[in-house]
Amino acid sequence: MPWRCFNILYNNQKPVRKDNTLVNDKVRFREVRLVGDDGYQYGIISSREANSIALTKGFDLVCVAPGAKPPVCKLMDYSKYRYEQQRKAREAKKHQKVVELKEIRMTAVIDTHDFETKLRNGNKFLSKGNKLKVSVRLPYRFVPALVVQGKELLRQFTEGCIELGELESRIKHDGRYISMVLGPKKK
Repeated sequence: MPWRCFNILYNNQKPVRKDNTLVNDKVRFREVRLVGDDGYQYGIISSREANSIALTKGFDLVCVAPGAKPPVCKLMDYSKYRYEQQRKAREAKKHQKVVELKEIRMTAVIDTHDFETKLRNGNKFLSKGNKLKVSVRLPYRFVPALVVQGKELLRQFTEGCIELGELESRIKHDGRYISMVLGPKKK
């Protein structure tokens, strides 16, 4: 079989989010509950009749609640409605706060200055409103005394962060790691 060369084209554009709202002719239910642009209740009518009312009034027929029994449709200017929805979504995105999970790793045998530096960084993360995962890594062949020492280290860390954070998940031992999660204090 001879060698064939295929040209592969990649589309690096952002995917276009499809709008799944049923509008005008796409509303194909047997009967719908129609609400006018001014709030007037037309009642339960066929979707063809609702579409013809929308055409005569100069509005779009938009299905606002397709899951209802019967589906609810409203007469409105669809482009204006869509613009309002996008604006509300942008505003909601502006005001949302993303909480990150920061991690601080230590060993069971740590010097006091190193511990204080880690504690300072942990307090800084908590003051910014981030969650904090503090973990103690144990060596491959660890003795039970190191587990006790690691848990005590995590307790000291919790006491050092008590003003800015609170314990969200208890200290747990999982394989070579002993860890806990601290969250910022709720005001």
